[in-house]
Amino acid sequence: MHFIPDLALLLPFTVAGIILAITPGPDMTLFVGRALSEGTRSGIACMAGAMTGLLVHTVLVAAGLSALIVAAPTAFLLLKLAGALYLLWLAWQALRKGSAFSPDVAPRSPRPWLHNWLPGVSSDLLNPKVGLFFLTFLPQFVSASDPHAPGKLIFFGFWLVALSILICLPMVLAAGRFAAILRGNPRVTRAIDWLFAGIFSAFAVRILLTEGR
Repeated sequence: MHFIPDLALLLPFTVAGIILAITPGPDMTLFVGRALSEGTRSGIACMAGAMTGLLVHTVLVAAGLSALIVAAPTAFLLLKLAGALYLLWLAWQALRKGSAFSPDVAPRSPRPWLHNWLPGVSSDLLNPKVGLFFLTFLPQFVSASDPHAPGKLIFFGFWLVALSILICLPMVLAAGRFAAILRGNPRVTRAIDWLFAGIFSAFAVRILLTEGR
């Protein structure tokens, strides 16, 4: 199947996806906090909403990038270079500001599935940083000259969502313990920040050197 990328690309993408998923941020705060305040079912609903938003971003970004590859491959390469600089900026922000994790733990009555699913969707769809990240991150793993680039972009996006579910679902199921670990061990979150910065800086430098030749 031509849309499945080579192992040489899939492995580093998987590593980056795992680091991204375990890095505390707004999404993690939202669904872990919902699990703490309303129970596991509410946390899972909120997480499912966030994953739905990521899938929508994947399709929209992949469709737009696919059109750009066909219409202007040079512009696509410039986007990859801009994406590399954006990844370096994200790495610097991770080191400078650190992870954001402050879930709402005030107990409340569980609400219907839809009432927890919708905030998860909106947290991703209405966050321009998510779309910008997908727009600049996914192109790092495809070439403008690859005739199967559109299919690979979709595959990478869905693979990232699958990785996020595998990582985040256990967090929601063990929300109380997970939140306690992060709160009680600031060195853990700081180590994740450094790991995130290191991995994404490496990807950025790789693409800058490759395209600069």
